[in-house]
Amino acid sequence: MPQKIPYWHVDAFASQPFGGNQAAVMVLDEWLPDDVLVKIGGENLFAETAFVVRDTTGEADWELRWCTPTYEIALCGHATLASGHILLTRDAEGQALERITFRTRKSGILEVVKAAGAYELALPAIETAPRDYPEAVALLGATPVEVWRNDTRYNVFLFENEAEIRALDPDIRGLGALGTDQFICTAPGDTTDIVSRVFVPGGGVDEDSVTGSAHAVLTPFWAKRLGRDSFTAHQASARGGDLTLRLDGDRAWLGGPCVTVVEGAFYL
Repeated sequence: MPQKIPYWHVDAFASQPFGGNQAAVMVLDEWLPDDVLVKIGGENLFAETAFVVRDTTGEADWELRWCTPTYEIALCGHATLASGHILLTRDAEGQALERITFRTRKSGILEVVKAAGAYELALPAIETAPRDYPEAVALLGATPVEVWRNDTRYNVFLFENEAEIRALDPDIRGLGALGTDQFICTAPGDTTDIVSRVFVPGGGVDEDSVTGSAHAVLTPFWAKRLGRDSFTAHQASARGGDLTLRLDGDRAWLGGPCVTVVEGAFYL
């Protein structure tokens, strides 16, 4: 008999289908082998598939892991928001659950809470610092005014305006050859406080739709520039998505709705 795994397809940071970022959420009774998780991620072909197992340590409600179509990653925002959306609904069973926590292997305890008809997701605020990256700049198709980086694959390229962000036509194959780095291009927005596009070709995602982890980087990055801890954001991908961002100490809170598109089962 094949194993039947509950499966949901969720559009995160979207209020209706066909927007935001797609994620698969799969609830397991116990962890499958690592290579099987990655193969399932490749079968789903979303930017990320989230896998959850009940946490038995008492540290959180669930354990959480994420796989791209090619490998397991250390942090994913939109698939965490999607997991919170599913589990807050699935676990409710007549209870008025308002929050859910996840224990992760490399990003600590994450939290999703209900907020005004949507959700807020708490991620670690990820700091960057000024540092050159000429190999990447040469591949973006335009020259940023600043480059900020850290040692955990996050790279921020600051441009002057939204029009420059929308016009970017980077060398995707060239960026992918630089490894699994995340290339975050950002500028002041026209109708939101900030705007961005995010490219992760080395991770199997040429251009991501709405990237939670990138906004965990952009939250402290822009809080300093805007001089305030709360602001709005738009990721200008083909699908597009809007977020609220809030810096609270060492946590970046990302807000937005989710919509369930498919509910069913994955047979293994």
